[in-house]
Amino acid sequence: MSFIENRVDGSLLTPEERAALQPLLDLGERNLHPSLRGADGTEIRLPHPIFEMLMKVIEDLHHGRAVVLMPEEETFTTQAAANYLGMSRQFFVTLLESGQIPFYRVGSHRRVYFKDLRDYSRKRDGERRTGIKRLFDEVKQAGLYDASYTGDE
Repeated sequence: MSFIENRVDGSLLTPEERAALQPLLDLGERNLHPSLRGADGTEIRLPHPIFEMLMKVIEDLHHGRAVVLMPEEETFTTQAAANYLGMSRQFFVTLLESGQIPFYRVGSHRRVYFKDLRDYSRKRDGERRTGIKRLFDEVKQAGLYDASYTGDE
């Protein structure tokens, strides 16, 4: 398995390593909370939030997905933040300057916390879902929605 800094790439798991994840997934499905056992035999039960996070990581790795662990206080440059949000750097800077996303400066350079990017992304996605739902409701109320249409015509 590849572990570089805070990234684990599940696609690089050997068949044996992937198979070793299945018993852990089975524990999660049965809601059995494992404990950590130290070399001296000391056992500590995992707190529920940590157990849930570990189960998500194990599931993603089992499916061959890469996992990156990042503190919420991690800072991004404007280019890295724009890449994360899937937009141009200039558009991202406009969002910063309009106050839609908090930032701070290091000299003349803007920096953004990961937690603020995540909050903006969630808000943006929620607004998109609301807009799509509103549009769907308007189409349906106008009688223009055809549930039997398959797209083949």
